[in-house]
Amino acid sequence: MKINDVLKKELMIMDLKARTKESAIDEMIKRLVDEGAVNDFDTFKEGIMEREAQTSTGLGDGIAMPHSKNKAVAKPAVLFAKSSSGVNYNALDGQPVEIFFMIAAPEGGDNVHLEVLASLARKLVDEEVVQALKTTQTPEDVQALFEESEKEEEVTQVQSDKKDKKFVVAVTACPTGIAHTYMAEDALKKKAAEMGVEIRVETNGTDGAKNILTEDEIRRADGVIVAADKKVDIARFNGKHVLQRPVSDGIKKAEELITKASTGNAPILDAGDQYEAQSSSTDGEGGTILQSVYKDLMNGISHMLPFVVGGGILLALSFLFEAQLGSDSVLFTSLNTIGGSAFQFLIPVLAGYIAYSIADRPGLLPGMAGGLLAVNSNAGFLGGLIAGFVAGYVMNWIKKLLKNVPRSFEGIKAILLYPVLGLLTVGLLMFFLIGPFFAVINNAMLDFLNNLGTGNAVLLGAVLGGMMAVDMGGPVNKAAYAFSIGVFGDTGDGSLMAAVMVGGMIPPLGIAFSKPCSDVSSCISAPDSALTSSQVQCEGKPE
Repeated sequence: MKINDVLKKELMIMDLKARTKESAIDEMIKRLVDEGAVNDFDTFKEGIMEREAQTSTGLGDGIAMPHSKNKAVAKPAVLFAKSSSGVNYNALDGQPVEIFFMIAAPEGGDNVHLEVLASLARKLVDEEVVQALKTTQTPEDVQALFEESEKEEEVTQVQSDKKDKKFVVAVTACPTGIAHTYMAEDALKKKAAEMGVEIRVETNGTDGAKNILTEDEIRRADGVIVAADKKVDIARFNGKHVLQRPVSDGIKKAEELITKASTGNAPILDAGDQYEAQSSSTDGEGGTILQSVYKDLMNGISHMLPFVVGGGILLALSFLFEAQLGSDSVLFTSLNTIGGSAFQFLIPVLAGYIAYSIADRPGLLPGMAGGLLAVNSNAGFLGGLIAGFVAGYVMNWIKKLLKNVPRSFEGIKAILLYPVLGLLTVGLLMFFLIGPFFAVINNAMLDFLNNLGTGNAVLLGAVLGGMMAVDMGGPVNKAAYAFSIGVFGDTGDGSLMAAVMVGGMIPPLGIAFSKPCSDVSSCISAPDSALTSSQVQCEGKPE
């Protein structure tokens, strides 16, 4: 059904007089009753107000879509109304509403009410359509606008129908965003070409998101692949078949992922509960809890890395100037202060973004506050790590606890209830339980490290360096790196950090000096995307 089939000129109000939400609803319902689309004012209004009590139909950007499937409706209808001064409608963005679409669908009839809602919603995400609606002067202008918009959509649909190929969209991301993100992109594109499947891949690398998927691409996609080891925006895929896997599967199991996504053999995403969707995304392969914990940890580490790199380099430069110019020099003092200030954020940022990965935005505040409390209580890196996970799981528990609060409190949950309850709960846990406990562990670990003899310190450095080299970019590598950062942040001793950095450079240097493959995408990586020189195999001949 087309919009203009139910969007009649006689049902349009081009100059709405009302100034309040209820009076605007009354004015629109009265027009529906006067034109015979609705036969009982009070019954239809009751249905409209029940829907508004659930959540405001003021969508934002000056648009509202009040609607009801109601026994008082005589025939399906859509009323268009325009207010020159705007109506205080309690819209989701808090702004006045200028454009109204009141949808009346008969009870017990077909789903015209949902069909028109969906069609209108697709039109109203187009800023050009919205701006054009705000400048319309007559009912004829409104109908002409929608007629033209639907013609353009039909042309696009015909062009799409001419293509026999399935269409899949994908997002790839790894914690550091340097290698595996782009390897997965390359593998997916290559395999899709072989399978005759059209694909668009968005990469979330170290320099941000590239090739960002458009709303139109997402809408017409047969399925979505999210090959990521860190948190990515999946709410935009709500209602689509979404296959969520580790980034390594994008490299090693590209054909399986594309097959499942293109045939709709993937769960339909309910973005209302993203954490549950993400934590159950292993498609029955087991290891769900460990993969979820690993993803959350990597999200924290990937956001912490810029502080480590930036602060560490400036600190190193400051020590160089200290050796040359003395500790009283301005260059040493300024660079040391700047680099040190960056390092003060390491644990709060780590904890904050672990909690953010688990509980989405509500977890960020209690996570960062828990990390700072870990620093202040001398609980160190381990205390901050635990603070991030505790904050995330506590916020998920609070969200479930407040799930059934009265509708009148919905608007203040995110801005008041979540921050206060989350900060209070995590703060008390850190202050009385987690902080003191991990302070004892942290102090014992630091005493052990400080009392290491030269031989033992060298042995520990060798072990950590080997861990960095064994699975380049994998879990063992990340564990060694995280441990060394924690020691460096707590003691300021960079010797272990130096050993770790040297160990991490060995595999890429070995690959660089060996004969390269003719095509990086033809390299088959070992488990967890390990790419040591002894593990890389090539399908093609070396150059």
